[in-house]
Amino acid sequence: MKARLFGELDGEPVYEVTIRSDNGTEAKVITWGAVIRDLIVRAGDKPQRVVLGLETLEDYVRHSPYFGAIAGRFANRIAHGRFRIGDETYQLSRNWKDEHSLHGGARGFGKQPWQLAGHDAASVTLTLFSPDGDEGYPGNLTATCTYRLVGSTLRVELTAAADAATPLNLAQHSHFNLDQSSSILDHTLQVAADFYTPTDADLIPTGEIRAVAGTPYDFRGPRPLRMADPVTGDAFHYDINFVLRGDRVTASASKDGSLAHAATVASPASGVSLEVWTNQPGLQVYDGWMTKVPVPGLDGARYGANSGLCLEAQLFPDSPNRPHFPDAILRPGRTYRQITEYRFG
Repeated sequence: MKARLFGELDGEPVYEVTIRSDNGTEAKVITWGAVIRDLIVRAGDKPQRVVLGLETLEDYVRHSPYFGAIAGRFANRIAHGRFRIGDETYQLSRNWKDEHSLHGGARGFGKQPWQLAGHDAASVTLTLFSPDGDEGYPGNLTATCTYRLVGSTLRVELTAAADAATPLNLAQHSHFNLDQSSSILDHTLQVAADFYTPTDADLIPTGEIRAVAGTPYDFRGPRPLRMADPVTGDAFHYDINFVLRGDRVTASASKDGSLAHAATVASPASGVSLEVWTNQPGLQVYDGWMTKVPVPGLDGARYGANSGLCLEAQLFPDSPNRPHFPDAILRPGRTYRQITEYRFG
């Protein structure tokens, strides 16, 4: 493990910590947004960069579309930035089309400095305190994020506790590209889901849970992301939540028996594959079609539309307003715990 000063924000230092596994897989993590800035895996004979990242703190603050960040308090969207708990209605900041809340608001967890709490050669732990009223959310909340490398696996452990009932939905928001080409549309994807949650024009769930069969969202078998819209013939874009199968969890799924397979993505060009395993009920798949970063990325790379694929393990979007969706309210005395593993091969 090594740490260096990455920059300063409002007089507060932001650090970058480099961790490595015993097989040489390496991750660089910055304390701003708990961001995975770089990830190079040893999944074959040569190292392969598998995420999109930026070179400076200023670039992250001004231009990052949540590259590698932990999104929260509530990852994804809440309709009209509004929800109720009991008899109380809460209004959040509205940073999505000036109408809805996205990823915790204008200054969500992915856009705040976290504190470096601990580290060793292969892991780093960060903490964040979110006060009552932060972006409109109730209750004081403390969140912890641990990134751990084990061989060619990146394990993400997220925990949180609050002193008042509050919505909580954290998600790791890396943009993956397994061959560092300009587009991930030739990557193949398989998702362990028979259903998805349709959305309206603002990407807010309608409340319906619909079968993927016969739709462009059918990834029950591996197929390329590249697809023509069946109505218009234009390129079809993905930014949708999949309902992961309830029978996915088996005792042999992971060392603690709590994880199950959510998705597999692979690059025919590099031969690198990625399996996502999680204890979460949903997976947001976003193909990065809105990405347009005006500054160079890692090693001068340019990031445009479809340059990276997000596989965000989480609860369902707009869950606080949908009683039939998984409960997203964290209550005092309880601990939120999410574990997601990204297994490269």
